[in-house]
Amino acid sequence: MKHSSRPALSPERTLYLKQNKRLARRISLCRWGALVFFLLAWEGAARLGWINSFIFSQPSRILRTYRTMFQEDLLYHIQVTVGETLAGFLLGAAAGVLLAILLWWNEFVSKVSEPYLVVLNSLPKIALGPVIIIIAGAGTKAIVFMALAISLVVTVLEMLSGFRDTDEGAIRMARTFGATKRQIFTKIVFPANIPTLFDSLKVNIGLSLVGVIAGEFLVSRAGLGYLIVYGGQVFKMDLVMGSVIILAVTAALLYEAVALMQHLVGRRFGMR
Repeated sequence: MKHSSRPALSPERTLYLKQNKRLARRISLCRWGALVFFLLAWEGAARLGWINSFIFSQPSRILRTYRTMFQEDLLYHIQVTVGETLAGFLLGAAAGVLLAILLWWNEFVSKVSEPYLVVLNSLPKIALGPVIIIIAGAGTKAIVFMALAISLVVTVLEMLSGFRDTDEGAIRMARTFGATKRQIFTKIVFPANIPTLFDSLKVNIGLSLVGVIAGEFLVSRAGLGYLIVYGGQVFKMDLVMGSVIILAVTAALLYEAVALMQHLVGRRFGMR
């Protein structure tokens, strides 16, 4: 006779889980309900003339625009924007983590460079657009460079802060047993900051997308940013609003991809 290895749940625990499931369903229902209400209100306001449908468009017109866009090259524009975003995101994350490690390793360099990092982080990167175009050229390289510039400093500051805030007691104990700085970093500091790394990635995927769109506004001939600029220039507001909606969906999907990666890594290494 087989016995289940899972312990029986107490009535209180069962009630708690049921309440959590009900709450999750209510939250999901309210989210979708709010979206449906917004779309219906938008469509109704445009049909009744409460808003100017030429400027603000309306869902039915955007759907017709999507049919035309899919018959042409919409998927290509989405592919261009996503590819540039991932390139800038991965380069920014890798370079940011490496620079943070370097600054944690050398306290003197960290103290010297800290005020410059703060200034660079607060500087609007779009102001450097003309310089970036001259350095990288008017093309994909400039757009990826823009995404890299926006996400790099944020990664450095967040990871460096996490490295510095690592449990000092654990580091002191490792030192008393003769651990080298490299061993302290690889065995204590970096593993403790994997959640910080993923929190940084969640922020940076959105920042990279912002950098790509800013770059596409300036120099691109393809991508969602290009479609938005082109639609505004020729007064095709349906194209503008449709591209903005696709951009929002793309941002949400990229964020969820990073969150899924964090979940898989957490399960693999037993982290919460």
